[in-house]
Amino acid sequence: MRIITLIASATEIVCALGLEEFLVGRSHECDYPESIKELPICTRPRFEVTGSSREIDERVKALQQKSLVEDALGVYEVFPDKLRALQPTHIVTQAQCDVCAVSLRDVEQAVKQVADCDATIISLQPNNLTDFWADLCRAASVLGATNTGVQLVADLQSRVDGIEFETRPLPLTSRPTVACIEWVDPLMAAGNWTPELVKTAGGENLFGEAGKHSPWMTFEELREKDPEVIVIAPCGFGLERTREDVPLLQAQAGWAELRTVREGRVYLADGNQYFNRPGPRLVESLEILAEILHPEKFQFGHEGTGWERTR
Repeated sequence: MRIITLIASATEIVCALGLEEFLVGRSHECDYPESIKELPICTRPRFEVTGSSREIDERVKALQQKSLVEDALGVYEVFPDKLRALQPTHIVTQAQCDVCAVSLRDVEQAVKQVADCDATIISLQPNNLTDFWADLCRAASVLGATNTGVQLVADLQSRVDGIEFETRPLPLTSRPTVACIEWVDPLMAAGNWTPELVKTAGGENLFGEAGKHSPWMTFEELREKDPEVIVIAPCGFGLERTREDVPLLQAQAGWAELRTVREGRVYLADGNQYFNRPGPRLVESLEILAEILHPEKFQFGHEGTGWERTR
């Protein structure tokens, strides 16, 4: 078996299933566990990834528009020559978000360009936590690790259940209202699995719906809802890069008057490694939220690495 993973969460899933020895290639974004970084890279973005959040957003939107109008390729490129050289038996990709990783369409086109490549394509589409559990089991089954997949899901769900056991009895008055921000400029709230994580961690999610893509929002909407807690976890950004975007919010008229700002409950989280990566570490994302929302109940040790308070 020879596996190529074209999204970081898939790499983590394959490794969690005990199949790392079969990995022969990865995407440019795959960086965990550390041991997979020596694998050949099979993708790259078609846009410049540096610059401001606004600039990155505009570049991605321009590529998406071009793809729609001209039937062009998507935001990321797959290298057919790498597929030819690596001869995978399985390619794990995704169909959940064309902005986050290589699209299924681009993977299929790249495979077609390799005459002798008949790899099985496993496409993940986790729109919510239920989808994630199902995707993990399905990938495990296709890769011949059904029992390991079932046990992995059981172990992860047990950790989720442990947190929910503590938060389920909380009255509404003890559940802080939460705004999770997935992009700062322009503003985007977190959707998909994040609202479920917020609820399980003992909060009341204000923006974004479970199972639906992350929605755009305005600062006026944020000000009107006046959340008790804000968690800033931009897609693809670690803590260091996220800090750079905080002044954009602080410059907004009315920022200092927000309840969450006055009470010192604005937090930064690693959206790249955790919240926006639907792999096994979604459970760590839940733990991060639990620590933030209810420090009197939970101390998992993620502060300083997975999240931090605004300075």
